[in-house]
Amino acid sequence: MKVRTLGLDTSNYTTSAAVFDGAAGYNAGQLLTVRPGELGLRQSDALFQHVKALPGRIRELKEAGWLEGLAAVGVSDRPRAVEGSYMPCFLAGESLGEALADTLGIPCYRVSHQQGHLAAAAWSAGRPELLDRPLLAWHLSGGTTELLYVEPEGVNLSARCIGGTSDLSAGQLIDRAGVLLGLDFPAGKAVDALGAGYTGRGFPVKLKDLTFSLSGMENQVKEQLRQERTPEEICGFVQETVADVVRRATLAALERYPGLPVLCSGGVASNRRLRAVLEQACGAVFAQPCYATDNAMGVAILARRLWERAGSA
Repeated sequence: MKVRTLGLDTSNYTTSAAVFDGAAGYNAGQLLTVRPGELGLRQSDALFQHVKALPGRIRELKEAGWLEGLAAVGVSDRPRAVEGSYMPCFLAGESLGEALADTLGIPCYRVSHQQGHLAAAAWSAGRPELLDRPLLAWHLSGGTTELLYVEPEGVNLSARCIGGTSDLSAGQLIDRAGVLLGLDFPAGKAVDALGAGYTGRGFPVKLKDLTFSLSGMENQVKEQLRQERTPEEICGFVQETVADVVRRATLAALERYPGLPVLCSGGVASNRRLRAVLEQACGAVFAQPCYATDNAMGVAILARRLWERAGSA
């Protein structure tokens, strides 16, 4: 029987449970429900939905035959591995993970949501060796747009923010633009599809010391709506704006850290325009789309690495 590790991740918009066997894995994820026209969830609502959804995610893993041979449980207990990083929604996965580990008599390992994203990205891209060397990484999601300097910390990851947005995240901009256009939240996939044929330019966002602001872009979108630009044009404009400033920040970072690989994670990293721009600019490595969005696979992978280290100590 293969030795497996279970990962649980209860982010603000997705309930996820995943199992990893050292080579392959299975992720069971479910988006939380956001009312039409709204831009997100209160933490209390997200926590409630996670508690309701987790048993179904575990059942899916069991029915798929992935719960046999569990040696450890991993949970994401906070957004980032930095002082003061906390969101109540992670309590759902953390408490269930602790209970399962105690019941089964196996260890429970805690990692951050961001560390899980990076691990899932490297593994799903077929580049797991990136977890064992310094690199630059983007965490691009609905709540985060951070450019990170990442290096191994034992078998886990140390991620230091060196740039990104100073306010609105790329995912928030895309979601707000989508909702203004009448699209469902989260709007990333719909915006990607609508803007796919756009050949124009984006807005020239100012870049200063690897940092940029996207807060003014919401007004740019509203102005384009007043000018009766088509949804396709507006979606393309927003995507091109994000891709261009991320490209410029990446190239500036590579001047400071020459020769490092660039890894892209988070839901926005599944955007096709962004991927095309960064692959051409610097050969960036991207998570597979299904592992770019919030998932528990990276948590399960890091739990496996932590379990292996504990066994060899």
